[in-house]
Amino acid sequence: MIVVKIILAIFLPPVAAFLQVGFGLHFWLNILLTLMFGLPGMIHAIWLVATDRTE
Repeated sequence: MIVVKIILAIFLPPVAAFLQVGFGLHFWLNILLTLMFGLPGMIHAIWLVATDRTE
C-alpha cells in the first residue's frame, strides 16, 4: 500500500495526503502547496507518506 501512496504523492499529492491524514490540517496545507506551484505539494505528500503521519 505504501508504494501506491508514494505513486499518488507524485502524481496526485492531495489524494495521497487525504488517504494518509484525512481532512486534517496537513490535507488543506497540501492543497494550498499544490495550488501554489505543484512541486511543494508533491514534496509535502511524500513527506507525509514517508513519515507515516496519521494526524
